[in-house]
Amino acid sequence: MDGGSNPEYVNARVRARRAKLYDDEDYRKLVRMGTGEIARYMEETEYEAEMNALGSRYSGVDLIEYALNRNLAKHFEDILGWSGGRIYDQLAAYLRKFDAWNLKTVLRGLYAESPRDEIEADLIRAGEFDDEFLSQLLDAQDIENVVELSEGTIFGQGLEDAFGQYQESNVLVPLENAVDRAFYEHLLDDVGTVEEPTSPTAMYLEFLQAEIDFRNVRNALRLSRSGADMDPAEYFIEGGRLFDETELSALVTNTDELVARIRDSTYGDELSTALNELEEAESLIGFENALDAALQEYADHFSNSFPISITPILAYIIAKEREIDNIRAIARGKEAGLSEDEIEAELVTI
Repeated sequence: MDGGSNPEYVNARVRARRAKLYDDEDYRKLVRMGTGEIARYMEETEYEAEMNALGSRYSGVDLIEYALNRNLAKHFEDILGWSGGRIYDQLAAYLRKFDAWNLKTVLRGLYAESPRDEIEADLIRAGEFDDEFLSQLLDAQDIENVVELSEGTIFGQGLEDAFGQYQESNVLVPLENAVDRAFYEHLLDDVGTVEEPTSPTAMYLEFLQAEIDFRNVRNALRLSRSGADMDPAEYFIEGGRLFDETELSALVTNTDELVARIRDSTYGDELSTALNELEEAESLIGFENALDAALQEYADHFSNSFPISITPILAYIIAKEREIDNIRAIARGKEAGLSEDEIEAELVTI
């Protein structure tokens, strides 16, 4: 083990945190509440500090949103604070996913001409971007300004290369995919060559490959169902195990064959429920939620098989994100006047 790496200690702390996550019964309670009741429920649980700190400045769904994002950032900062050595390096690199999230959030907000405060409400301050840089992004006058500001970050070159495609098409897909590609490319570069197939690093790599595969599956099926005239290669992220770019591009035009290919893959068991959902559903929402649940189950499988590695920490990060997403979906659904059944259809449960 490399000097300073402490997976046993971090995993012990993470297990205690995971035990406090909301369960399906909590979500059933929240779905039956109004936004004010949801806020009061959160005050009595894990989110008490954030709700109290922000309660004088915000109310309703805004209060819930800001409290969720601040709580998420706090937990991931705590994990980094507990970590040392290689575990710290791997987690810091993985948590750049929130830098990617924040960049895409700003790009989407500018594209939609959303108010600055609405864009800021969706930011999650859990990556490497500091408050000063995030403020610069929020103050950007246009998308080109965001691309310029990103120079010097891991996303800069990809965004610069994709900006011409954005200008030609006036759709965000090239820019969003450039952000995702840069994130995963740097993660895989950090892992490097794995010599021992049963080492903790090998398990970490296998998890990352699965996450890339699941994202490629999601993107391929979105493209397949949309009927959009767009090159599937625009969506493809290198580094997974399930498809290469050419194969996925061919399968996008044939959903049945794509599903069969996934069923026969190494993920067939984990994705069985998701694939059943896809075949039965008219909408992609049920499939995408089932896909998220499958990734959680896949991560938990790794956690149980390799408890002295980074994988239990990654499984917790995904579980915490799922909790945040579910609470947000319930609060936004209530604000939009959705029925309980409609809100429950948006939730990712296991």
